[in-house]
Amino acid sequence: MSGLAIEREVLIEAPAEVVWRTITEPDQMSLWFADRVDLVIEPGAHGYMGFGDQGGPVVVEAVDRPTRFSFRWNHPPGEEPVVGNSMLVEFTLIPEGAERTRLRVVESGHELRDWPEAEKQRYADEHREGWGEFFDRLAGVVSERPSG
Repeated sequence: MSGLAIEREVLIEAPAEVVWRTITEPDQMSLWFADRVDLVIEPGAHGYMGFGDQGGPVVVEAVDRPTRFSFRWNHPPGEEPVVGNSMLVEFTLIPEGAERTRLRVVESGHELRDWPEAEKQRYADEHREGWGEFFDRLAGVVSERPSG
């Protein structure tokens, strides 16, 4: 199962508060992540993230400003997302000094789905690569943002 783990990490040249705002404010999220973000950052809040012609509902799981933010997505239509029917995306922010932040994302849940192993692996590979691309875009957005 270790090949199914989706974990990415990046060191960003910005304070944790700046990174936090960039990963949780919908107008900022749309600059590096989803094209459309309709979301309130409160535990239990329901929202939507769109990626071109794809996307779907999300539910905020945890908010611990400015160190942790998580949400569930990719759950069956009409069902509430829970362990086993959805993916959990967890962001962890770790300040490294005053001006740098280590950002880690872990996406889990696909390994629990009732999918063929090849489908689980395809999902893991695609999302691992996708998170790398998103983090590159995020670092660019943060570098252009004032730190105040």
